[in-house]
Amino acid sequence: MTTPSILGQVALGYSPMIDRNRAVIATRLTVFPLRPDVKLDVSQLLEAVGEVWPASGAAASLNILSEGLLQDLLHAQPASNLMVEVPSFIAVDEANVPALQTLHANGSVLLLKGRPSRPLPREVLPCFKHSIIELEDDRRTAALGAEGVTRTITHVQAGVRTLVELDESFKRGAFAVLGWPMEDAIVHVANGKAGAQADMQVILELINRVDKAEEIDKLENTLRRDPTLAFKLMRYINSPAFGLSVEISSFRHAIMMLGYNRLKRWLALLLATAGKDVNMKPVMFAAVRRGLLMEELVRSAGDEEMRNEMFICGVFSLLDRMMRQPFSDLLKTIPVPERVYQALAEGTGPYQPYFDLVRAIEAESLFDVREAADKLMIGMAEINHAVLHALGAANQLE
Repeated sequence: MTTPSILGQVALGYSPMIDRNRAVIATRLTVFPLRPDVKLDVSQLLEAVGEVWPASGAAASLNILSEGLLQDLLHAQPASNLMVEVPSFIAVDEANVPALQTLHANGSVLLLKGRPSRPLPREVLPCFKHSIIELEDDRRTAALGAEGVTRTITHVQAGVRTLVELDESFKRGAFAVLGWPMEDAIVHVANGKAGAQADMQVILELINRVDKAEEIDKLENTLRRDPTLAFKLMRYINSPAFGLSVEISSFRHAIMMLGYNRLKRWLALLLATAGKDVNMKPVMFAAVRRGLLMEELVRSAGDEEMRNEMFICGVFSLLDRMMRQPFSDLLKTIPVPERVYQALAEGTGPYQPYFDLVRAIEAESLFDVREAADKLMIGMAEINHAVLHALGAANQLE
């Protein structure tokens, strides 16, 4: 695939859009221009985004932080699954009425971003399906005694930092939230039942047995303790992300086709999706995306061993909080390579700088992305290609 040149002219960040059932219903893709004086090609952006979110695929919300590129997008024809975030200052401008009406008529979902400084033109308001409202703005409205105000459109809450704030947002009628209070969700779970859940324990035992290259019969006997895990494993292995030419019909078949090393890799993925607490669903989703992104960041430079280690490193990066154990204890029961141990337990080693880059991308922080990229001496085009490829692979596993 030829990388569109726009991927070398922007920085990308992403965050999930999550509904009241804690399901990830869309991905917000934030596009930062690296140089405000450079003309960006909207057709190249739509081409790159379309490979991850084709018209028949999952939903994405485009948060374009270049006014020129956004204006071009308003006059383009994005696929109907690509939501467009429109800042309020653009929405109130009479000059943009025809473009917004045309987008709406063509099936585009428009999100009004921020509170308008004056009323929107009457003919534009019906074009917006949701508004994006910062939590602090909502609180300010409540403080003025307008909490019961009736909104003409539903809203997506941004700026949520805790589960209490999240629950309050949904009580106020939020359609969804942008981002997720990951740390608070982990603390919330940690204050619940002690110890790892049963399905996680089975996967940990399987990882240990695979690491020791035990006989297939012993692995199958372990898996039989939780049949739902066998189903999950078969579903993951048969997903398009694997690219296998034949269907895997049994655990024994999976081992024969994949070998112990690849099987251990996908058991790591399964471990990151094994929890049952509803507030952990977005955390596990983030762990899977992180593993796929870390793997992609070294695809061109690293060998297969390094790619697999980076994948496990990313997937396991939230495991200490999921399992309520420090990595220094947890990694005594889960064998990992030395470079992975350094990054997870010590915050050192060659993989640590990649963590910094991934966190910056997840935080949608342009300054931190550029700083981390400079330290790794990786070009922005390569990083953005990795981001899009990882998000595409994550879509296939959902």
